[in-house]
Amino acid sequence: MTKRPRAKVFFDGGCRPNPGAMECAVVLGGEMLVRTDLGHGSSHEAEWLALVEGLRVARSHGLADVVLLGDALAVIAVVNGKAKPVASAAHHLATFRELATDARVSVRYVRRAQNLAGVALNRRHPR
Repeated sequence: MTKRPRAKVFFDGGCRPNPGAMECAVVLGGEMLVRTDLGHGSSHEAEWLALVEGLRVARSHGLADVVLLGDALAVIAVVNGKAKPVASAAHHLATFRELATDARVSVRYVRRAQNLAGVALNRRHPR
């Protein structure tokens, strides 16, 4: 029996200006999903929404062994138990944990230049 590799899901969120209209991108298996209907908020909240969206996308594809890769150090530290969430992020953490039930999920940091979802968002907003 061959063990399937963990699925890699890249996530990134942002808003322009900050605070402003939030958006996120998720990349799974070379396919990109961009959401621009996330409302008004901060870049920190957009990163949380991107993380949750990444896990939703993975679960909707039937994946239960996932590594989420992003460049939001503050969000990743909270999810990994290295920091406490700010009050405004507590409900995002609860949503993430609920989606992660019955799954093997890890969240890891990648540099911004390696974050495929961040690259996707940057292409939407050329300088």
